Order: sequence, then structure tokens, then C-alpha cells
Amino acid sequence: MKQIVIPLGLMLLAPALQAQDTMGAAAFEAYTQGKTFYYGAQGTAYGAEEYLSDRRVRWSFLDGDCQTGYWYEDDGLICFVYDDRPDPQCWSFVKTTNGLVARYLTQTRETELYEVEQSDEPLECKGPRIGV
Repeated sequence: MKQIVIPLGLMLLAPALQAQDTMGAAAFEAYTQGKTFYYGAQGTAYGAEEYLSDRRVRWSFLDGDCQTGYWYEDDGLICFVYDDRPDPQCWSFVKTTNGLVARYLTQTRETELYEVEQSDEPLECKGPRIGV
């Protein structure tokens, strides 16, 4: 598993984000395509997403299991649909001087992720599960 260290300054960005514009599809695609981003939340490693061509993605909670899917823009948000979870998950993305900040809002909770690192290397995923 990849060791992720999150600088304290990244956790203090939330108030400043409200005044910044969210990224649309073109800006998001230009910034992410062909890269793998590692995200943190509340000071700990959260997961990583590899942004492939044609708006395809591969997500992992850094446990070696990966989910494939795709993303699209809807009403200013970037929405993700994964093969094992067909309901869209829509996030607002803001590019800050420290990298991306992603915010996911529902009526019951808010999740905010911070870009900790980006890489040109693909995600490390285990092979398909075999057996009964």
C-alpha cells in the first residue's frame, strides 16, 4: 500500500474554497487525463483515481481492489459512475495552489477530499477474483 502524508495546510483550505470557481469538464479533463491522483480526507489517506482516455476512470481505496467507471459533467458538477455502483456520485472540483479539492454533498453528509499527490504511474490493482 502506498504511504500518503497529508500536509496540515491542506486541511485548512475549506473556508477559502467557497470563493473559488468549480472546474468544468474541459478544465477537469485537461488537468487529470493520463494521471493518477491520490486523495486524502481529514488528515488521512482516502483513495486514488486513475484518469484514463475517453473520460474513463479506475478508483481504489488503496487496498488493491479497483473499480472501473467513467465520468461526465452535469450542472457544473463532475459525476462518476462505476461498474459496481450505477448511481452517479457528483462532486465539485476546485483547483487550488495546492492541487484539487473535491467536495461531495448529500442531504446527510459532506465529504471533502484533497489532492495529496499525482503520478504518471497507473494504479496498482489486484487481478480478477477467481473461485466460487
